[in-house]
Amino acid sequence: MNSLDIIHFYENCRLCPRHCGVNRISGGVKSQVGYCGETDQLRVAYIGPHFGEEPPITGKHGSGTVFFTGCPLKCSFCQNYQISHQLMGRHMSLKELLQELEKMILEDHVHNINFVTPDHFFPHVFSAASLLREKTFDLPIIYNLSGYESLELLKIAEDFVDIYLPDFKYSDSSLAAALSKCPDYPVVALEAIAEMVKQKGLFDGFFKGNAPANKGVLVRHLILPGKIKNSMDALTTLFVEFGSGLPLSLMSQYVPVISNRDRDLNRFISEDEFEQVYCHARALGFEHLFVQFPEKGSAEQGGTSFLPDFTKDQPFE
Repeated sequence: MNSLDIIHFYENCRLCPRHCGVNRISGGVKSQVGYCGETDQLRVAYIGPHFGEEPPITGKHGSGTVFFTGCPLKCSFCQNYQISHQLMGRHMSLKELLQELEKMILEDHVHNINFVTPDHFFPHVFSAASLLREKTFDLPIIYNLSGYESLELLKIAEDFVDIYLPDFKYSDSSLAAALSKCPDYPVVALEAIAEMVKQKGLFDGFFKGNAPANKGVLVRHLILPGKIKNSMDALTTLFVEFGSGLPLSLMSQYVPVISNRDRDLNRFISEDEFEQVYCHARALGFEHLFVQFPEKGSAEQGGTSFLPDFTKDQPFE
């Protein structure tokens, strides 16, 4: 993908399902930021090995993550609030991004390149993936996504990705509207995940022993405090749509980052809430399940090792 292709995508932006249609090309009289909060100028909050992903993603040397500034979803409870809402990050060129990626591959020996929330910079990401392959780097390319994706862009993405890690956050459209201002999330995300599975099949990380994953789709769900029905219905929906073989990652790492209008979201999940959702996943019969059990004492101590701080050079403990 060349520079002209990149510019074209940002002129009347429809990179995410919000289709805000603004001209994100910076410098012009009519230029604007998108709903995501960004122009066409690539902005990155962190690049480096990350050891908090699922074991077949992290491996021994870590997942080579790129955390982009901005977000098309902007959930009110976002765990990466500093970069999605406060827009922390630095501008960099595609060339600079490639240099950082090459350094991470050659010096840190990461097992993959993991683009986190890349939707609003998809044209740059597609180009980066293409250029890495031209340089004969054959590491798996991962797109770490919210689930709220454009089918049109996913079809273009197929040639530039190996592993999809989508969320399936909501089965309840009213909750999606209240927390992420997208009542169409359940429908859009299911269609998007179906397209990802069609392209890449199911996540192979369960079938490779101790070897890092190479291909496929792994769906993640974050349990929210006080929203257990949403979680149980989300798991049921995934089971009905994709069957018991769908690889699923159940996460308990929710942390109240800022004060939320929804009082439930101002606390951690309880052990009982986690057990209800976990037992439901087991009862449905999911065969390939990663489970992030609550850290002992996290609710009482008010912390978790999974919450990043992007004001630090190394955001993750």
